[in-house]
Amino acid sequence: MAQQNAYMIGTGIGNLAAGLYLIRDGKWSGNQITMYGLEEHGANDGDLVTKYETEYAAQDVANNRGFLAKGGRMLNEETYENLWDLLEFVPSLDHPGKSVTEEILEFDHAHPTHDVARLMDKKDGIRNKGDKNDYSHMQFDNLDRYWLTRLMMMPASREEELNDVTIEEWFKKTPHMFTTNFWYMWETTFAFKKQSSAMELRRYMNRMILEFSRINTLEGVTRTPFNQYESLILPMRKVLEDNGVKFVNNIKITDWDFEDTLLRDEIIVKTLHFENVETGETGEIAVQPDDLVFDTNGSITDSSSFGDMETPVVENMEYAPSAALWKKATEHFYDLGHPDKFFSDRAASEWMSFTITTNDHFLLNEITRITQQKPGNALNTWIDSNNLLSIVVHHQPHFHAQKENETVFWGYAMFPRKVGDYVKKPFIEMTGHEILEELLGHLAEVDTSEDNIHNHSDEIWNSIVNVIPVIMPYASALFNKRSIGDRPAVVPKHSKNLAFISQFAEMPFDMVFTEQFSFRAAQIAVYHFLGIPDTELTKLHHYEKNPKVMARASKTMFR
Repeated sequence: MAQQNAYMIGTGIGNLAAGLYLIRDGKWSGNQITMYGLEEHGANDGDLVTKYETEYAAQDVANNRGFLAKGGRMLNEETYENLWDLLEFVPSLDHPGKSVTEEILEFDHAHPTHDVARLMDKKDGIRNKGDKNDYSHMQFDNLDRYWLTRLMMMPASREEELNDVTIEEWFKKTPHMFTTNFWYMWETTFAFKKQSSAMELRRYMNRMILEFSRINTLEGVTRTPFNQYESLILPMRKVLEDNGVKFVNNIKITDWDFEDTLLRDEIIVKTLHFENVETGETGEIAVQPDDLVFDTNGSITDSSSFGDMETPVVENMEYAPSAALWKKATEHFYDLGHPDKFFSDRAASEWMSFTITTNDHFLLNEITRITQQKPGNALNTWIDSNNLLSIVVHHQPHFHAQKENETVFWGYAMFPRKVGDYVKKPFIEMTGHEILEELLGHLAEVDTSEDNIHNHSDEIWNSIVNVIPVIMPYASALFNKRSIGDRPAVVPKHSKNLAFISQFAEMPFDMVFTEQFSFRAAQIAVYHFLGIPDTELTKLHHYEKNPKVMARASKTMFR
């Protein structure tokens, strides 16, 4: 009997998790699994700038010193059930004898998050003064509470009422909602926009209701010891490689052939077409009837591009490669969703990040002084900035390769097409130098010290190694307004060997933009094909049904 094989299209965290589930729970040998990837980092990125220059569609930059983190994603101890369970199987690379789960939770418990400068503006500085603008107050009025409660309490059976409804449309009778501390925190913590899906907001409010009462301090955030590429992806890849999994880099799967069945509704992949993006070589991979195909049908970091200290980004206008393959599948079968709902409206989904590397800790210490908190606690948002600017200062070092004297932190602008407050051009057109100039202007505005940070410009500029801007056209695409049926099921109806594992697959209850969603999709797909009953899936918590949690949420709503 021929060996059963699995072909993974994309090497993001979802497919890595699927490989681990096949090995741990399916008792597969690693040599049955092949992973095809365009890049190694995916959405859980973080590395030296030089490492990104060799990846698909990346470009060389004049200044490739320092580090790059396209973004960051926060873990949660209570609601990432699949992630913690599977990572118990993955040994830590830094602490022999410990699992990745143990390593992360021990680090987080030793360095708990407590943000005391979550929101800032020019008038009030840090909004934690104990007055009406204190961001411990959600600032809802009764109409806000009514519409938010109505959204939260809507049962899943009526979710279709939110088909193609944006958050702005849901709250159209109470635009005051978008002036509240709650909205500023929610918008920049989870990367929602007014034009994002009300359906996704409903799911978040249910799944993450535990965090509603502590969103102002981010105490529910679980941090990894280093960036997530090094703390999550590399340990997972090592287990897979040690078990014999084959990784094939720089391969783009460009098309697929399906068996032509009698009713043309059974989904059976029989051939994968590929292109080597380095050599231009093309070819085919024969998929046997018993083989499995796991596709990453969409990635939020697709088609991103970056600049450097003196160079603005040049937009990559390519339609997301991962979604392009998904789109070709929809030409064969009618119930596999609608990729264009997520990947044809860049204005709804784009945002821009930047990574700053310095050769001393002066700027870090100034930010610590101004925001009144140590690195590892900070997500600071200037709510009156044109671009809705935020910075994230992690525990240092954030990279293994980071030198003792170096600082690395990153930030992001939710509205990159808008003109800056201090640099009078659209954020997307700014060089790294101009982005730092914009940030320093905002820091100076909220610095109440007589020795303002503005007085130390020369010292700061002399310390800068690089500032790397990145535009991500699909960063929030997973939140785009949608209808039921716009995302394919993890294992589509009548599929015999194809599963979708990404933030653009459909599962009940769980929420996108989380590693938990990817891990859960991986488990559902693997268990389905291996015949493991759904009763064996990792149990999820339902805090929205916990009276104590709901009581705290209700109290917060009136605070």
